[in-house]
Amino acid sequence: MKRAVLWVAAGLGLAAGARGEAQPAASQPDPYVARPRIVVMTDIANEPDDQMSMVRFLLYSNGFDVEGLVATTSTWMKNKVRPDVIESLIDAYAAVQPNLLKHAPGFPPAAALRVVVASGQPSYGMAAVGPGKSSPGSELIVRAAAKADPRPLWVLGWGGTNTLAQALSDARASRSAQELEALVAKLRVYTISDQDDAGPWLRREFPSLHYVASPSTQDGEEYAYATWTGISGDRFYKNAPGADFATFTDDWVGANVRSKGPLGKLYPFPCCIHEGDTPSFLGLIDNGLASAVSPAWGGWGGRYLWRQPSGETRAFWTQGGDSYPGRDSSRDTVVGSDGKSYTSDQATVWRWRTAFQNDFAARMDWSVKDAKSANHNPDVVVNGKRGKEPIEVEAVVGQALKLDAAGTTDPDGDTLRFSWFFYSEAGAGIPGQPLVVRRRPPSGAGAPGQGGIPSAPAGGPREPPPRLVLDNATTALAIVTPKAEGLAHVILAVEDSGTPSLTSYRRVVIRMKPGAP
Repeated sequence: MKRAVLWVAAGLGLAAGARGEAQPAASQPDPYVARPRIVVMTDIANEPDDQMSMVRFLLYSNGFDVEGLVATTSTWMKNKVRPDVIESLIDAYAAVQPNLLKHAPGFPPAAALRVVVASGQPSYGMAAVGPGKSSPGSELIVRAAAKADPRPLWVLGWGGTNTLAQALSDARASRSAQELEALVAKLRVYTISDQDDAGPWLRREFPSLHYVASPSTQDGEEYAYATWTGISGDRFYKNAPGADFATFTDDWVGANVRSKGPLGKLYPFPCCIHEGDTPSFLGLIDNGLASAVSPAWGGWGGRYLWRQPSGETRAFWTQGGDSYPGRDSSRDTVVGSDGKSYTSDQATVWRWRTAFQNDFAARMDWSVKDAKSANHNPDVVVNGKRGKEPIEVEAVVGQALKLDAAGTTDPDGDTLRFSWFFYSEAGAGIPGQPLVVRRRPPSGAGAPGQGGIPSAPAGGPREPPPRLVLDNATTALAIVTPKAEGLAHVILAVEDSGTPSLTSYRRVVIRMKPGAP
């Protein structure tokens, strides 16, 4: 195994971001948390994709504190909830949980999951919210948010969000303004678009609520624009040119998921797309990308921008922006399966697709195979630092810096392949963090490289300082235009040679400082 080293013409350490007094707390990065607290609200049984997502979610439950699995309604299932379907999946999980523990610690007993299954209102939207309309699900959310736990509580909306609306309506009626503010400050909401009319109400009534969403009409006509469709929406929505669909074909899913034990048998065939709800928790998986720190950082669950969409009462984490130089955009530019570059919101998810699908396939193996017969993720070390927490560094122009992956190992003894790359767009959209990062075009070329912005022509608009230029993806960085401070993200991806091949990551956040004049 060769040691992977990255040299930087500067200095290094993790800068989570400038927290300006005037900036909303909900727009700023959170501290890194290895084990997120999660409540899932799901309209499971309305169509197959919630059940698909729940299969995957249970296979990653060793990395979460699962504090609620709440059956809810949505525009697609308005008058009933199906906690029984959640319970049937937990029964299948119970059959494989002892085997999962052979591969990794922390998989909760099935009994611990059953006690947090609850039902929301069996009626649609805000018409089902108000005094006297509390449900076991809304009461569970209030209890979880009120816990004396410093970690945020992620509330994931796979369907409608009226159960969360009831929870916060009840909290507002029963708590002082300060107590309510403290409770709301604990919440991190990620919804798969708006699947009832509660989303706009929540964003309006609780302006400090940390909210990640692609707003839409309740009829689904705007889903094709949404970031989350990058999970597998290329063919159904025809919105992701460049994405590789190979790991979502029936043959691949049949061989790697449906054929693998009790949970695999409960992974249904899609009616539309596979696992539309999965992006809500993909970014919470502790894989080294640490994207739960901020939606702007980007990771398996996509990347979002802090902005106020037209028609909304305030800013939140969403899509949009402007790719014009000097302005933030929620879109990533990545190389597709055909070798061409594509820029889209969906690309912020599908750029990682092979890695997260192989990871899922490996966990399906964990449910039925012994430890020697399955593959496990590499353990990444950067500059002697183990773990998955982002690495913070300061870079001073003109001072050389080395990033070294020595000590990185694979638990199965597989050969490892190392890849260092700039995540050019990461961190864009956080107030107070102006930065442009680009690759240097090949000599004589005028077009930008992957994720980049072209230099302005003579007499044209200026690019904002500072910039990082990647001369060679495996050897060197150089800081240019050192006239202001800024942040940049470098990702180390380590892929093993096992079957399926697995990738682990480490994020390095660089705060650039100007050198001596």
